[in-house]
Formats: sequence, structure tokens, C-alpha cells
Amino acid sequence: MNVLDRGSAGSATVAVVGGIHGDEPAGERIVDRLADTLSAPEAAGGDGTVRLIVANEPALAAGTRYTDTDLNRAFPGDADSDDYERALAVRLADAIAEADAVLAIHTSHSAPPPFAIYSHLTESVRRTVTGMPIDYVLDSSGLRGTTLDSAVENTVSVEAGRQGSQEAVEFGYEAALAFLRAHGALADEPPSFTETTIVEGDEEVPKGGGDPHVYYDNFEEIPAGNVFARDDVYTHRVEESGVVPVLASEDGYESIFGIYGRIVGTLSPPEDVEGLSDG
Repeated sequence: MNVLDRGSAGSATVAVVGGIHGDEPAGERIVDRLADTLSAPEAAGGDGTVRLIVANEPALAAGTRYTDTDLNRAFPGDADSDDYERALAVRLADAIAEADAVLAIHTSHSAPPPFAIYSHLTESVRRTVTGMPIDYVLDSSGLRGTTLDSAVENTVSVEAGRQGSQEAVEFGYEAALAFLRAHGALADEPPSFTETTIVEGDEEVPKGGGDPHVYYDNFEEIPAGNVFARDDVYTHRVEESGVVPVLASEDGYESIFGIYGRIVGTLSPPEDVEGLSDG
């Protein structure tokens, strides 16, 4: 794990984490760009800290999702574990434990648009989500409890785009800058806040094996009675209206086609910044 601290324009301590998965190199590239950006004198001036972290360096070097176990399924971790990522989870959580806000950068094989994920709706999380240029956020509080955003409550994950694409790097970098502005860590321009559509995660959609097919894109409502996805083992037919897929992918995950969710409302910007809101 590589940790770099940079100056902040404000008083908050914030963190940006990339490289949780070694086959998602965009996060490392974004962290490197931020390290260069935030070294400029005009980016500092406050008494806060911007902590930049590249998490899973061995997996990045190997170009694999993980070395022993999926880091984003290993929290809170075990410092005495022989599994590299399970021990790393403790170190990573400790490195950001005092942060007022954390942004974890991911990419996937799923289709655009980019979106955010949270497990705990704190005021810090509200500020992060509504301060980034995204239209959707997944409330994953009813899903896994072993991810970084479930283990460290002021954490938001952003799915920046397709894995391996330059577009994901560019969007993720701009989203990270927006995150820093939203928390006062970067003062190059005023922050911008908008309402964000909340999708509540219901359940993961299992994959069995064979030839996979997905018929609906992220956040596209699946009409009742229609098939979302199928392979040689499963045919997933949606029986109720209002269901939308998240992280929908034929080949991105070994064990799931994605997640079923429901649009449940919108997340408004924090009250102290509503005067700055675009939405």
C-alpha cells in the first residue's frame, strides 16, 4: 500500500483510494494525477490533509483482481491472516479511519453511466454524492457488509466507467476533483451540487455457468415478466415492476450478473450548500 499526503485548501481530512482491485488500473492513474495536481501551491493553504492511497500494489503489478482474496470482500479484515488482502484490509481501514470523507475509485465491465455507492448515509456521504457529476447512487446497505464503504462509514465508492478505458480515467479524475471541492480541500473553483437518484439494492443476481446473456442496461427499468439475464443454469425473469439492474454485465463477474435495485427517491445536497446547487 502506497500512501501520499498532500496539502488541503480547507480544514477537513479527506482520502482518495485507488487500486483496490488490481485489474482496475484507472484508480492508480487517477491517484497519481491527483498527487501531481495537489502539489501545486494554490491547492494548499488550509490545515487539513488530502490522503492519496494506492491500495493493492501486488495485484496491480500482476494485473489481477486480487492475489489471495478480493480486498473489497475482506473488510474489516484480519491483521494476522495469511491472506494478503485480508491483512491489507486492516491497514487500509486504519489509514483512513480519521478521514472526514473517503472516495474509493472503481471501474467495471458494466455499461455507463458512472454512479456512486454508499452503505451509510452520513452528512459527509451526502456531500460527496451530491457534489460529484453523477445521476445515480446505489444504497448498498442491504447487500454485502464486507466492502470498504460498509466498513468505513464516511466512504463513497464511485464506478467511474468501463474497466481499461481512458474515459473511466478522465471521468474518475474529474469526479475526484469534484469530491475535493465539495469538502473544501480544493479551492480552484466553487463546488457544484445536484440532486442524485437513489437506487436501493435488493439482491445480487447469481450466475451459474455456460453462455451468459444480459438484456437490460444499468438503471433501465425491466418490465414485469421480462427476462433480465440467463445462462445455461439460470433464467432470471422479473416478476414485479420497478426493478432496475445495477452493475449489469455478462462477463464482468464470476458469480453474478449484477444487482437488482429499485429507485426509491432522490438525495438532496446538504442544507448548508443548497444555495450553490445546480439542481
